Amino acid sequence: QINFVACQLFALLAAFWFRIYLSPSHASSAVRHAFATLFGIYFAVFCFGWYSIHLFVLVMMNYGIMNMASVPNIHRYSFVVAMGYLTLCHISRIYIFHYGILTTDFSGPLMIITQKITTLACQLHDGIGRQAEELTAEQNRLAVKSRPSLLEYLSYLLNFMSIIAGPCSNYKDYIAFIEGRHVHMKLLEVNWKQKGYDRLPDPSPTGAVMYKLCITLVSLVLFLTLTKNFPMAYIIDNEFLDKTPFFSRLGYLYVVTQAAKPKYYFAWTLADAVNNAAGYGFSGVDERGTFRWDLLSNLNIWNIETATSFKMYIENWNIQTAAWLKRVCYDRAPWYPTALTFILSALWHGIYPGYYFTFLTGILITLAARAIRNNCRHYFLSSVPLKIAYDVVTWAVTQLAVCYTVAPFVMLAVEPTIKFYKSVYFHMHILSILVLLLLPIRPQTHSVRRAQNQAMLNSVKSK
Repeated sequence: QINFVACQLFALLAAFWFRIYLSPSHASSAVRHAFATLFGIYFAVFCFGWYSIHLFVLVMMNYGIMNMASVPNIHRYSFVVAMGYLTLCHISRIYIFHYGILTTDFSGPLMIITQKITTLACQLHDGIGRQAEELTAEQNRLAVKSRPSLLEYLSYLLNFMSIIAGPCSNYKDYIAFIEGRHVHMKLLEVNWKQKGYDRLPDPSPTGAVMYKLCITLVSLVLFLTLTKNFPMAYIIDNEFLDKTPFFSRLGYLYVVTQAAKPKYYFAWTLADAVNNAAGYGFSGVDERGTFRWDLLSNLNIWNIETATSFKMYIENWNIQTAAWLKRVCYDRAPWYPTALTFILSALWHGIYPGYYFTFLTGILITLAARAIRNNCRHYFLSSVPLKIAYDVVTWAVTQLAVCYTVAPFVMLAVEPTIKFYKSVYFHMHILSILVLLLLPIRPQTHSVRRAQNQAMLNSVKSK
């Protein structure tokens, strides 16, 4: 953990230096790629020692696949090799650590690299193996038209800004950043003459970085004061279960789940700040004219804490991983995209049983929440008081559903998970099954979604 924090703080300083002294106006793309790669390799070796060899082996294996595999199979071979290697490493952790997770062990960077490898492979397949009319608007925008050079490939996968804690980004966005086109491309989407500008502004990430560092500091304080004082294991303590009423146990479950969040807020927000400090992560201008630096943000804390649906919560938690799952699985799955996406997410996280309890429960609750929303929400939109009441109730249910779902993710093993679910009478499982049995379901088939995506792409082209 000390190595992790030290590397990220050093990366933050290096990122400021990189933006100022190795900006595209001062250094060539090759120099920027080389610096980002060498520093990333150094951080990996410093943090993980000989275990970092796993990162380099996987990277080079997939570089060979990318250059030697047939175009129709690039994404398939890359996916199988990357996920297979990651899974083997996860299995080794079971036997080596016996359910004890080292929060900064090498599997974390390996998970991010797996995301990047499969993202690039899919986008390369879209760019050179499929016709434009076969792609959605997003796939067409992100498609990679030529195989990257070795330096570009290594820089994308191993750069110092994301080697330790991510996040995963799209290859075209990263190359545009290195080449100095990243901010310019986003600014061109706005008519600045109408806003009274004679030339394009020059947005600075300093304000965004300072704001995110403040969030990081607050998260660190909360982690040190709350997380260790409210352990998840206490919710299955025999004395606690014997003396605490059911609804009080649910209230405490919410508290311990909240206490588990700050470490994620800390790591992801700091990683976002590192990328922004290097000048990467500009996403455009909002409706108020404010420069936004959230292209790589992994969470939206306000939307998480005020989420009124399971879907809204998921979309604002680990955002870049959700985007990866959508691009490599959900949008490409021939059937059952929701179920396959949850299963891939569980496999990517590891092989601890708790992960599978969490994500399989997530499938059930997602489908039930969707059925309730589709069948009931419109009855509460006729007046403001009804809408407020609906939002309050759905917020409470969503927060409890999330706590119920993620508890096994923290406990990991089968025995404590079953003990926990027994202690709360499997209530969310039972309620979700009843909802799915009693309420009519109007699913949107994958073929219909693809047809709608194609219609959107045609509309964009016609404009």
